[in-house]
Amino acid sequence: MSKLVALVLLLAAVHSEVAAQQEDQAQEGSEPQPAMEIEEEVTVVASTRTGRRIEDQPMRVEVLDREEIEEKMLMTPGDIVMMLNEMGGMRVQATSPSLGAASVRIQGMRGRYTRILSDGLPLYGAQPGGLGLLQIPPMDLGQVEVIKGVASALHGAGAMGGVVNLLSRRPGEEAEREFLINRSTRGASDGVLWLSTPLSETWGMTLVGGGHWQSLTDVNGDGWADLARYARGVVRPRVFWDDGQGRSLLLTAGATRENRNGGTEPSRVLPATGLPYREALDTRRRDFGALWQTVAGDSVINARAAIAQNRHEHRFGTTLERDRHQTGFAEVTVRRAAGRHTWVAGAAVEHDAYTPRDVPRFGYSFTTPGVFVQDDIDVNPRLALSISGRLDRHSEYGWFFSPRVSALLRFGHWSTRMSAGTGFFGPTPLTEETEAAGLTRLAVDGPLRAERGRSASIDFTRIHGPLAFTTTFFASRIADPVHVDRETFSLRNLDQPTTNVGAELLGTYRRPPFAVTATYTHVRSRERVGEATFDVPQTPRHSLGAIAMAENEDGRIGLEVYYTGEQRLEANPYRDTSEAYTVVGVLLERRFGPVRLFLNLENLTDVRQHRWHSSLRPDRAPDGRWTVDAWAPLDGRVINGGLRVRF
Repeated sequence: MSKLVALVLLLAAVHSEVAAQQEDQAQEGSEPQPAMEIEEEVTVVASTRTGRRIEDQPMRVEVLDREEIEEKMLMTPGDIVMMLNEMGGMRVQATSPSLGAASVRIQGMRGRYTRILSDGLPLYGAQPGGLGLLQIPPMDLGQVEVIKGVASALHGAGAMGGVVNLLSRRPGEEAEREFLINRSTRGASDGVLWLSTPLSETWGMTLVGGGHWQSLTDVNGDGWADLARYARGVVRPRVFWDDGQGRSLLLTAGATRENRNGGTEPSRVLPATGLPYREALDTRRRDFGALWQTVAGDSVINARAAIAQNRHEHRFGTTLERDRHQTGFAEVTVRRAAGRHTWVAGAAVEHDAYTPRDVPRFGYSFTTPGVFVQDDIDVNPRLALSISGRLDRHSEYGWFFSPRVSALLRFGHWSTRMSAGTGFFGPTPLTEETEAAGLTRLAVDGPLRAERGRSASIDFTRIHGPLAFTTTFFASRIADPVHVDRETFSLRNLDQPTTNVGAELLGTYRRPPFAVTATYTHVRSRERVGEATFDVPQTPRHSLGAIAMAENEDGRIGLEVYYTGEQRLEANPYRDTSEAYTVVGVLLERRFGPVRLFLNLENLTDVRQHRWHSSLRPDRAPDGRWTVDAWAPLDGRVINGGLRVRF
């Protein structure tokens, strides 16, 4: 890690010296060049704690604004899966085809390393994979911030892959009301209501509530449900206070109730047994969070706290697993600017307790206090540094120090960001594999060791008027990675590290009413099991996406094309490598006064995994599953449409 830090600082110093010499040579008889052309100002709110504009952040933070969120909301109004899946370098991987669970993989890292926050708060738990992503309606999101790579120096354990921070919409000066209703050709229905009202000059509130339904759907007629039946209700009120003098308060609470059923259709049986098989999951979740900020002299003091509880009742055929998952979080920080420095210091504590009622041997209770410091330094107009470090003590795995250093270099229309950092993850029995198969059959081979990660990245950005291009190179390494052996369904640490290397290309063109975005990601994620080295399953080396959108006040029309390359498959009796595939989608929206009608045609190429092989296994796997992993869409061509009303 010290070599990575030294490399970043050395490159920063060299670039700064060259830029300074060029600036001195240009003093006489020449006009200074603008640093960058920025069409609109975006502020990073909570992911880095300094509140800087995105173009001034030494650490690379990718942002989805409200306009882009609205586009994805029309495609999947009930969840954020498509919104995240279509960002470059990110993949929402299905973890349980029977029930539709999924996790977010960033740059090839497994989903358990991704931290999901809401306004900087862990409202969705310590490991919000599985069905958590499917239960977050995007209607009340104002901005999404993404940090890729190890971020433990900022956000502690659980952020070895990166951070996704979902920022809420704020109430305006006037009351707003918005209602959306949606229906798809595969039996999904959504109704979402968003309300916003000012209560006084300093107080305001918002409320989002949704009802979401899906009918049991067997797309290919083999008797097994490709889309699970569910009925879900979500409600989240938020209260805001801001005195305009730097003091503010946010209070939020949420509740989710869902019943989900999959497996064989009624009156149908498994061909291998001649018996029906039912899989079901009932979820009850509630949470509360608070954000408080005040000013003391030249310092800004922030306090954050959150508590969340999830209750599940999971049925695998005749096996029942019931559990309760409780998390708690509190943090206090002090921020102050002094000359070229903006520093942040703070302390935090997290608690994560899992109580499985039917398999109590897998229960755990972890408490992790930590202290951290961050210093952002504006060395000169062309060079900015961010240096941070965090010290945590995990109640099960001991002490961890997580440093991170980032540098931003600007020269003309070009900018470069470099980052390197380390982090850790306290392993638990909850993985992508146990999410799908349960814990009853799981064996743990000896005590687990903490996973330790390090990552580094460098990117180059060129902005010229409406055009912007970014090239990013990244690498990461996980020592003592936790691995699930699918043949024996056992959990253990691997002796050899997991490695990820790759590159991302991003190009955008924005000139109203047109916007075009193209992304390409190459990632090679490798793990060594025994004497053999493999690609990490369901991680395509190549993926490509292109979006073209035309929009004005009367509506929008968009075209999307996504290519997914071959993937290594695991525990699949039909094949070891998947096929590459391409999906195409079209979005249409038309405004009639306060009413907007929309129609989304998804996967027009009708890509379905069933076209290559069955989802059903010929016999039951050692972990108890009757299906293979989902590596391509199971639902095929889907058309959904509806209306939005603002009143």
